[in-house]
Parts: sequence; C-alpha cells; structure tokens
Amino acid sequence: MVMLLSSYPKAIVHIDADAFFASVSQVIHPELAGKPVVTGANRGVAIAVSYEAKAKGVKRGMLVHEARKLCPGLVAVTDDFESYGLFSQKMFAIIKRFTPQVEEHSIDEAFADLTGLRRLYRKSYPQIALDMKETIERELGLTVSVGLSCTKGLAKLASKYNKPSGFVPVPGRQLEDFLKDIQLDQVWGFGTKSVALLNKHGIRTVLEFVSRPQSFAKKLFGKVGDELWKELSGTSVNEVCSIKKSSYASISKFKTFSPPSTSPEYVFAHLLRNLERASAKMRRFDLATRKFFIVLRRQSFVDDVLEITLSRFTRAILDLVKPVKERFDKLFKSRTPYRATGVILCELKEDKHVQLNIFEDPVKMIKARQIDNAVDAINRQFGRQTVHLGDTLPVMQVRSGQRESFTKAKKVLPTVLNYLSSGR
Repeated sequence: MVMLLSSYPKAIVHIDADAFFASVSQVIHPELAGKPVVTGANRGVAIAVSYEAKAKGVKRGMLVHEARKLCPGLVAVTDDFESYGLFSQKMFAIIKRFTPQVEEHSIDEAFADLTGLRRLYRKSYPQIALDMKETIERELGLTVSVGLSCTKGLAKLASKYNKPSGFVPVPGRQLEDFLKDIQLDQVWGFGTKSVALLNKHGIRTVLEFVSRPQSFAKKLFGKVGDELWKELSGTSVNEVCSIKKSSYASISKFKTFSPPSTSPEYVFAHLLRNLERASAKMRRFDLATRKFFIVLRRQSFVDDVLEITLSRFTRAILDLVKPVKERFDKLFKSRTPYRATGVILCELKEDKHVQLNIFEDPVKMIKARQIDNAVDAINRQFGRQTVHLGDTLPVMQVRSGQRESFTKAKKVLPTVLNYLSSGR
C-alpha cells in the first residue's frame, strides 16, 4: 500500500445520526430519555432500537413481544415519520451552514466536502468537523457519529468506528493503522459474496485488500472493485453530490401493517395511501405515468400483483384511483390475511411532454390538476395527508381524538376553498 503524503488531499466528512428514529422519539418525549426504546409499535416489529435497548440484546427486526422478553422495561412507540423528516431537514440545514457541498445520503446520514475551508474558518479540518457535530447535538438534542477522511468510503468507515457519538478523523498518513483492524464486511460496497470471495484469497481486513495490487481488485470485481480499491486507498473517486435526485425510472411506495387483515376495505385503504404518496412524489418532480403495478402481500409473504396500463400519461391521483377501484376485487382474495400493500409507478416521463388525445376533455383535466395542486399545497403547509382520499379513512389515525381532528379540519377548510376558488 502506498501511503499518502498529504493528510487530507480531500477532506470528506460523514455524519450519521445514532439510532435516529428512536433518538427522535426520546427528544420529543423527554420522559423516555435514558430508557430502552424501540419504534414500530404499530407494526409489532422493532424498526429502530435505542442504545439502551441494544445493551439488553434487542435488535432491529425483532418482534416487539420477543424484544420485551429480553428487556422487560422496553418502551415501544409508534412510528412518527413526519417528525423524523423534520429532524432530518434540520440536521441537513445545520450541516449546510458549514459547507454548501452536502450530499443527503439517507434520512439520517450525509456526506459533506470540507476541502479548502480551513482558511475560511481558520481551523483544521478535524476542528471544523467537530464543530459541526457539536452544533447538531446542541441544537437538536441528538447524538451523531462523525468520520473524517480523504474519501467517502473511508469517512463512512470512520463514522461507524466508535458509535454512538463518536468522532474519528483518519488522515491519509494514518490510513494503514486505521485499516489494519477493519473487517471487510464493514466496507460500504462489499456484500456477503464479495467478502466470501476475498476470504478465499486469504484477505480478511481492508488493509490486506488495499495492500494487493490495484489490478487484483479490478480483475476480481471489475470497475466496482477498481473504484473501491482507490477509495479505500485514499484516492477520491465518488464525489460528494449536492444535487438532489430529480428523475426516476420508477417510484414505489410499500407499507406493512399489523396485525394482518382480511378486510377488503382496510386493505384497499392502505393501498390508496400508498398510491397517494407515490403520486405526490411523482408530481413533486413534474413527472407523469402511464403504467403502474399494485401489490397486495399476504401474511405468507406471497404477493398478488396486478399491472394497470392507462390510455395516456397522467399525474392526477383521480386518474389512478379509478382503475384501481375497478380492478381491486379481482386482485383481493377473500378470507386471505394481508400484511402489506404497495404501488409501483412505471414508464415515467416529464409532465410537460404529455399530450392530450382528441377524445380527452381538457376542462376535466385542468380541474383534476387544480385539485392535485391544492391538495399538495395544503399538505405541504399543514402536514402530510391533512387532505386525503375518503377511502383511506379506515387507516387514518387521529392521535388526540376526534375533537382535534375537527378543529384542524375547520382551520384547513378555508385554505382549501380559497385555493380552489383562486383558479391556480
């Protein structure tokens, strides 16, 4: 392995929120601070696990009732994706105060490029990264683990090295010491089969991998192996991409519910919620679809799938709902327990390229677009699914009872009417 002459030819930081969903729940509900917590009570499965629960042996994916056997004092809370999204946005906003080059890698982690900022802040790269970490923890009440190194791959390894609330800077000159104890399965990009293949060649650690010639990695894994070898050796290949994704080959939304249900109304309501969310995302990126799939997943994990092809491209939720209603009975098997539903929108194209055919009613299409615009605007302002399809009522949960729902509806209704009457 060739040691780098420079400590930070590039300074890439990876910020990873610790037990994010569970930690957000503990911040929102201070009485849960320091207690073992899992999210996913509404599904009966531990989706996120606090470090207090992990210490008792609770793991992600466990059934909640099984987790309680390991940890009698376990607190299971319902998923709150709206709050998770808000905390995520705040975390990314804090990171962007330090550098505009931020890649939102997932809801709870980001990469940031600090290269060239030492002169601006009159601080070292480790001190800038540490300031970033301390600001997030102070303002949000969450702990984050931060890794700093020469590439995205190395920064991600460093952030996982000392969780929770760890800070691990790995300059180029110290790569050999750092990589000698890192196992292959910790590398972002190595799967089970890749690790098994490397083990057959006597390679157990990352240092042993990068100590082999670059040609070895390329021969074994092709272009991917070549890029991984460079990244782990300290040569940046994958740049921090601050451009948000704006195009999709497909858009899918799936949701598991617990307990499984044999009720066609309940399963249909879940299916339409997924359809609403998928179509809202499609409109957010100014796309339209002509073909989509609806999926009903049985308790036995067998999927019942139906393909729906429309006569034209559309972005309107009402255009998608109509054929789903017409064909749902053909897909749904009576007395069969279902545990999840899903929607996959395919053949997406830019909405501005969609053309009417001679049999379409343009007035009807304009009204459908106005309804979608109004619903999207209101849901952005008041929260996701404040306005929703009536057929989704069987699964809409009101946290504080009907009085709160009625009060919220009274506040939102004038906004709906004003928006529709404005003709936008």
